[in-house]
Amino acid sequence: MRSPDFWARGGDRGAGALLALGLTPLSWAWQLGAWIKRRQTTGYRAGVPVVSIGNLTAGGAGKTPTAIALAERLIARGRRPHVVTRGYGGSAKGPHRVDAARDDAALVGDEALLLARVAPTWVARRRALGALAATRAGADVILLDDAHQHWSLLKDLSLVVIDQGYGVGNGRVIPAGPLREPVAAGMARADAIVAIGEGPAIATGSAVTGGGKPVLRARLVPAVDPEHWRHRRVLAFAGIGRPEKFFRTLADLGCDIVATHAFADHQPYDPDTVMRLIDEAAATSALLVTTEKDHVRLPPAGRDVAVALPVRLEFSDPDAVDRLLARLPRVRT
Repeated sequence: MRSPDFWARGGDRGAGALLALGLTPLSWAWQLGAWIKRRQTTGYRAGVPVVSIGNLTAGGAGKTPTAIALAERLIARGRRPHVVTRGYGGSAKGPHRVDAARDDAALVGDEALLLARVAPTWVARRRALGALAATRAGADVILLDDAHQHWSLLKDLSLVVIDQGYGVGNGRVIPAGPLREPVAAGMARADAIVAIGEGPAIATGSAVTGGGKPVLRARLVPAVDPEHWRHRRVLAFAGIGRPEKFFRTLADLGCDIVATHAFADHQPYDPDTVMRLIDEAAATSALLVTTEKDHVRLPPAGRDVAVALPVRLEFSDPDAVDRLLARLPRVRT
């Protein structure tokens, strides 16, 4: 689904305010359901350290690039990280070790394919079983993707990722707003905050502060030669949490954007949609460009024509990240 406009910061005004107010009782029901689920879940202690990477809002905040960056830093330190993810958008229940060369997004989801390019990755609806499989396969650290509101695994380090440009939206809980839980509750369980993009230490939709938690500033940077993209005519499309971020990245590279098309997050691309995009790009003499997450969801003909723009997460203070990771104990596996 696409996030409704009234979820955004300042969006709950006028008609948006009435809609958010009307949905507030459902937000209370959502919070009650989450509280009951947490009370009924007993956390499993994995045999190796578990690092949770999550966020407070629905939609994209930058969790996948964060997980990739952490995996790379752990590997550089001589660790053996494995990633455990639910595999959103895929049919596999797992535990299933992702084969990036043979699996597709319909089976394991788009994010799992990107993660598997960097570190061994497991799709598991029951993530405790995924952690067990990863440990048996030689992991000495588990990166738990999208897990801040997940309780079946006990965590040694919990990172909350915040998109500075979006913050916490209107500050309300689903469905009245984008929050998965109240900000205070989510922040209380965080060991550190990864703040991606420009803005204050913690972007605010309501009165949110870092609460004394370490704040790791970072930004998403295109992993390309800027000169190759400057003045290129492009037709851009994206089905991610915030498609406008991708379009802005292309504009910042100096691309000549002839058209943009936004789709729902994780949306599969049928051949007819892809052919329409290809025909439109050809008619405008433009390069068809999308994100890496979208590219792996395209049918083969689309992957042959469309170009993926790779991005990487850069930390402002990499040493601060390494100091956090250095606290994870080494366990013989």
